[in-house]
Amino acid sequence: MRKLVIIPTYNEIENIGKIIPAVLDLPEAFDILIIDDGSPDGTAAAVKQLQGKFEGRLHLIERSGKLGLGTAYITGFKWGLEQGYDYIFEMDADFSHAPTDLPRLLNACTEGGADMAIGSRYCNGVSVVNWPIGRILISYFASVYVRKVLGFKIYDSTAGFLCYSRKVLETIDLDKIRMKGYGFQIEMKYTASRLGFEIAEVPVIFINRKEGSSKMSGGIFGEAFWGVLRLRFKKF
Repeated sequence: MRKLVIIPTYNEIENIGKIIPAVLDLPEAFDILIIDDGSPDGTAAAVKQLQGKFEGRLHLIERSGKLGLGTAYITGFKWGLEQGYDYIFEMDADFSHAPTDLPRLLNACTEGGADMAIGSRYCNGVSVVNWPIGRILISYFASVYVRKVLGFKIYDSTAGFLCYSRKVLETIDLDKIRMKGYGFQIEMKYTASRLGFEIAEVPVIFINRKEGSSKMSGGIFGEAFWGVLRLRFKKF
């Protein structure tokens, strides 16, 4: 059973040298694919320096510029499927997602019978540490908005910590996923649900980054807001 963790990066030099061994030194064997969007701070160079230490387990795709979170993950999904991975994960580089939770997401699929598992901040109350209250409210009510507009039962539809079984990513037409920012997370979950896949939410504690800067912007939220309305009328 082969497992790949995809980590998109842009200017994550403060975190990249820590997150890679934190994942690859877990007792459960995971591989990593870093997708770097032309970070000027040397993130990709730092990954290359570590590839010798983790030969065959640490992979890198370099892109020419900031092309969007969604396109980074789709690039990674296609690569992972081509390489024969059975489970493919989404994860941030900044330790907001705990590497020790990766086996819990995997177990929700392999032992719990889910096709896809979400590391959920909101399925068991609000489990967020050190986020400004305004950011928490925007994130929480974004998921409420998605549930109301789409009739979607997932509590954390914008979560970016996930495990996909291979069959989910093989079934979804990745070339038809339109949203590129955090709306991508909503579109992927909703598409999987509409295609009949079983989705599990695994409660996790989300901890705000200590180093580096957030990549969130008003445009990202705008795309998600209008994109959810369009999803309401999408045919599957």
